[in-house]
Amino acid sequence: MAGGKLTPRQAMINMMYLVLTCLLALQVSNTVLEKFYYMDDSLRYANGLAREATSKTLEAMKAQVAKEGNKPKDLAIIAQAEEAKAKTTEMMNYIEEIRKGLIEYTGGIREDGKYVDEKNYDNATTYLIGPEGSKSGKAYALKEKLNAFAAQMSTYDKEVQIPKIALDAKEMPRFKNDGNQNHKDFALINFERTPLVACLAILSQFQSEVVRAESDVIKKLSSKVGGVEIKFDRINAMVSAESKIVAAGTKYRAKMFLAASASNIAPQMSSTVGPVKVENGIGTVEFTAQGGAYDKDGNLKKSWEGTIKIKKADGEDTIFKVKEEYIVAKPVVDIQAANVSALYYQCGNELKVNVPALGAAYNPSFQAEGAEVIKGPSKSEIIVVPNASKVVLKVFSDGNLIEPKEFKVKLLPEPKIEILNGGKPLDTKMGGPCPSSLKARAVADPSIRDVIPKDASYRVTEWTVMLARGRRVVIPERKFTSDEANLSDFRAQAKEGDRLIIEIKQVKRRNYKGDILDAKVSVDPISFSITQ
Repeated sequence: MAGGKLTPRQAMINMMYLVLTCLLALQVSNTVLEKFYYMDDSLRYANGLAREATSKTLEAMKAQVAKEGNKPKDLAIIAQAEEAKAKTTEMMNYIEEIRKGLIEYTGGIREDGKYVDEKNYDNATTYLIGPEGSKSGKAYALKEKLNAFAAQMSTYDKEVQIPKIALDAKEMPRFKNDGNQNHKDFALINFERTPLVACLAILSQFQSEVVRAESDVIKKLSSKVGGVEIKFDRINAMVSAESKIVAAGTKYRAKMFLAASASNIAPQMSSTVGPVKVENGIGTVEFTAQGGAYDKDGNLKKSWEGTIKIKKADGEDTIFKVKEEYIVAKPVVDIQAANVSALYYQCGNELKVNVPALGAAYNPSFQAEGAEVIKGPSKSEIIVVPNASKVVLKVFSDGNLIEPKEFKVKLLPEPKIEILNGGKPLDTKMGGPCPSSLKARAVADPSIRDVIPKDASYRVTEWTVMLARGRRVVIPERKFTSDEANLSDFRAQAKEGDRLIIEIKQVKRRNYKGDILDAKVSVDPISFSITQ
């Protein structure tokens, strides 16, 4: 995204865009889709307000120029501002046509106002990127037009240089050092495998970059006609929130101000959610959003009230009140593991726990009932070692509880015992000549090899072999403490009809810490009939 000093509104939009790109890595649930709808609506609403403000600035410029006699120099500046506004409208309309085409291509809109193809990404990918390898989708033309627009907007004033809007991954600080992403072009990094509703939110984000460029240019041009003086005949208390949707555990921020504020006004401001910091007539409201009784969609409606007090010329106070509603969205805790449905008792179960909605504000800590929690190599990675039949993992960010997650606890399945003769399983069914050596091996159950590989290493540490002839013992039980047994003397004394009796006495397991533990095994004695 474009660099330079950001306005509070643009910083809010950029943060929403970062949250958006993080959410795209998840399997999209209906609750997450609702957040994309909210993001898209918020961006479009903010873009509309910004364009209205720019239009008012342009009209005020015209009035100022007319008041000063329509000087040719000032009229030339007005012409530049009108051209910049026209170019912006053209670019906005172009993106809007892509939106409409995308919605139509993916099936349109349902009766409830939602998109038919809201969750699927195949059709959206084809429309925006094109069939695989073709690079014929709408996003490639969009990239060229966005960057041409930025170059055009940079020509109106040397002090206002609009950087490229549409970037490839290698041009973006977040991805340029990421070997998995930095080879992707603009279309792929933004729209590859992206659900329809998320694609629409991304398009709205690029519209906000266009609107920002228009605002920067016209604001600069307005200063060249001696400044714009706008006179108001009414005073209204206003509030501008960075977002009406905020995840529990993150900061809610809003600007509370007078629409007719002036340099000679020093308003006093307060709110029901804490102190208000006032600078240059604008108050900043900041507090940590708290969750609670979320509705079925994972949202909680709340509100706060503010008071702005100014002194009139006669010395009396004039008080304005504002009330702002906002929505606390329940964060989605994303747990990545080889098996997230259950944990294994007294084993090091490795989990990666993220809350994508928190973005860079995610500062996790963890507590568990029924388990020990060990920190992993990154802030989101932990090892959970259950010591009870059920584990409740509590996820916090900056000390605020996000969501508890409950897991069932399983016992480790017993390993399978294999007796090998010359590298092949001993044929206990058919029998055969007496082997000169045997090897005993304990093999972890396939269900845990990939899930907890650090806890799935077994070794037979004690076993016995005996040679029997009928009811008589020819060679008594001989104990072996390694996994291999030398049976040369057994072979020398063995006769047709004799039996080898093999018993597994002890199996050890290496756990995630490297400790050696006893492993439970239940194996009946193994009998091998000797034939010549």
